[in-house]
Amino acid sequence: MGRLSDPKILAIPVFLATVAGEAWMLRATPAGADGSALRNKAGYEPRDTATSLTMGVGNLVIGALVAGTLHRFDEKLRARRIIDVGTGPAAWLIAMVGWDLLYYCEHRMSHRVRLYWANHVTHHSSQHYNLSTALRQPWQGYMAHWVYAPLPLIGVRPGMNMTVGSLNLLYQYWIHTETVDRMPAWFEALFNTPSHHRAHHGADQQYLDKNYAGILIIWDRLFGTFEPEVEPVTYGLTKNINSFNPLTVAYHESAAIVSDVIAAKSWRERLRKVFGPPGS
Repeated sequence: MGRLSDPKILAIPVFLATVAGEAWMLRATPAGADGSALRNKAGYEPRDTATSLTMGVGNLVIGALVAGTLHRFDEKLRARRIIDVGTGPAAWLIAMVGWDLLYYCEHRMSHRVRLYWANHVTHHSSQHYNLSTALRQPWQGYMAHWVYAPLPLIGVRPGMNMTVGSLNLLYQYWIHTETVDRMPAWFEALFNTPSHHRAHHGADQQYLDKNYAGILIIWDRLFGTFEPEVEPVTYGLTKNINSFNPLTVAYHESAAIVSDVIAAKSWRERLRKVFGPPGS
């Protein structure tokens, strides 16, 4: 499957239209007119939105450049497959659920291992929370592609692997909003929602390292990382970078790792600065 048929590429007009629609709605809704709207009364900030859109474009460009390499990686793994799930509906279900579970694992790793946090921190760097925040994607996502190795090893084809990954990310687009309060209780129990994901983006102590889900919130409930949205959420990082420069947003933590490794006094400290938890 070519990059032009990647669901993320095909969805670009929807992204732009819904971002514009949400921005208009937030401007048009008076503060306090709707209990589910304008939670932090911040709406959109033009420089913040421009940065998020730039990060999204960069993610797509870099993704296109490395797609061939990742495709060949998956093909080599699939050549050594243990079983073959095929291409029917069951295979798509296995691939979707399997990707979602592995996404939970990758996402959790990206919050707990500084090397991977240096990539993922991009997505958390905005102090706003709206649909444009969903597009603030990192530029080094290929670093964690190995996490999804189990899928080709059970026979998931590279094209299917790419598609289910894109669909998983597309699902997460709509949950980056403050204009939706709560979904029905059964939906909140099974799926990731705007409420669950607002908590994930919180810099507040009770929300740190919680709600890693992609589509199914059941992984967080199962593995003990679920936290409901109760108190108002403060978005951003525990130490915000206060920059709209895309290069700073993309690479500030990687640069900090290099500085810390250079300043470290021992190999143990150097390894901790790279592979320990962020802030360690």
